[in-house]
Amino acid sequence: MGSLTPSASQRRCVLVGGARISRYDRIRDLLREGDFYIFCDCGLDHLAGLGVTPDLAVGDFDSYSGPRPETEVILLPREKDDTDLLFAAREAVSRGFTDFLLLGAFGGRLDHTLGNLAVLMFLDTEGKTAQAVTDYEILQVVSRQSAFVDPEFSYFSVLSLEPRSQGVCIRDAEYPLENAELTSEYPLGISNRTLPGRTAEVSVEQGRLLLMKGLTPLPGG
Repeated sequence: MGSLTPSASQRRCVLVGGARISRYDRIRDLLREGDFYIFCDCGLDHLAGLGVTPDLAVGDFDSYSGPRPETEVILLPREKDDTDLLFAAREAVSRGFTDFLLLGAFGGRLDHTLGNLAVLMFLDTEGKTAQAVTDYEILQVVSRQSAFVDPEFSYFSVLSLEPRSQGVCIRDAEYPLENAELTSEYPLGISNRTLPGRTAEVSVEQGRLLLMKGLTPLPGG
């Protein structure tokens, strides 16, 4: 599936799905010069809002009725096992990309949201660095390496992606943990905060965690 993109290992791959994006201004601030953009099906609806040029478009285009971009296009069949976003992630991995940002991947239909969470987990399994950004949060999988939460985030939450995640440590936070066990059945790690002026650290010895860093306080809880 595709040849090695020159300098792919030095560039970040941005995967764009079709979930709603309201804060384009916030998202654009996270984009970098040199990013490689793969738009998935109706993710192309975000072209104008993001203000970028696609490098590749993939999908069966059953949910996008606009003009096809003048770029490389991989047309997929409607009946397939991989979602458009998962196919795009596999294609990017095959081209040598190691760092990923997912946009328009969370929100709207819950089945698509959970399916795109699986894409984050797939990239983690492949040993890649990946984050997903919504209007309100930055999401990432924590497994082999510690993750850090700067005090600029209004809150952060940690959930187990496995039935049991062991050796969980949360340091320099309002609610610390040391060598704890988190399970997928009990949301102990919801709504934590860094200590004033400190950077929180999240790590796990066995299992995988989902770290969500809040960009804006949300109602509820």
